[in-house]
Amino acid sequence: MPPHPSSSVQKAREDLAGRLREIRRDAGISGRELAVRCGWSESKSSRIENAKTPPSDADIRSWCRACCAEDEIADLVAANRQSAEAHVQWRRLQRSGLRRLQESTGDLYQQSKLFRVYVSDVIPGFLQTPAYATALLSSIADFRGTPDDVSDAVAARMRRNAVLNNGARRFSFVLEEAVLRYRMCSSEAMAAQLGHLLGVMELQNVAVGIIPFSAQRTVWPMPTFTIFDDVRVHADTLDAASTLTQPSQVAMYAQAFDRLSQGASRGPAARSLVAGALASLD
Repeated sequence: MPPHPSSSVQKAREDLAGRLREIRRDAGISGRELAVRCGWSESKSSRIENAKTPPSDADIRSWCRACCAEDEIADLVAANRQSAEAHVQWRRLQRSGLRRLQESTGDLYQQSKLFRVYVSDVIPGFLQTPAYATALLSSIADFRGTPDDVSDAVAARMRRNAVLNNGARRFSFVLEEAVLRYRMCSSEAMAAQLGHLLGVMELQNVAVGIIPFSAQRTVWPMPTFTIFDDVRVHADTLDAASTLTQPSQVAMYAQAFDRLSQGASRGPAARSLVAGALASLD
């Protein structure tokens, strides 16, 4: 059983407290001197360092300035803000079924202008047909033992995915060729899904790259992740969805996306890979 969400929150707070403690030590000052420079009590410094009191964003800024570590502020403020949501437990979201999970990101999809999506396992949710989504979400519901609200979840996903048709938003997808070959549904549904993918590849605001099996790799296949603008990353694992907002984390995933993109086929070459997967269904 995954840990209770509160344990993840506490672990994030302890990690943040540890980073602040190391910054103070690297600056060569005591907790008392830090308190003097920040204009607060020594006990407050101690409570923050021992994860007894969560610091405010302003506390973090004062702490870093007192230690001449201004370059740490952006990452630490982001870490502080994400401590309560960095490791959102899927089971918590799914207690009332999968529909709630689909709807939980609706506002984020409406606010973002640039989406960069890398997938190594299944067709991206943005590009799924109802039949493919039904097969996939049914499998997830069965595996996790969640309430059977798959039809409502699929409908919510399709509503959410309407953002794809908004020309003011740009989408860049990089898929491993294996994604085209995994049989997540019937041959008929898979054929329709691949046909839909070919259609989406013609949209002006959508770029699709496919990394062929034969490509010389510069980076390894990775777990699926999505970058929203340049401010947020969703990285999925079996038991959780990690929300990453620290600038250094976002930059690392952006670098990974760029490296993966370099090995992707595009245009006619990419469409040929999809056509090959379609032919293999016969």
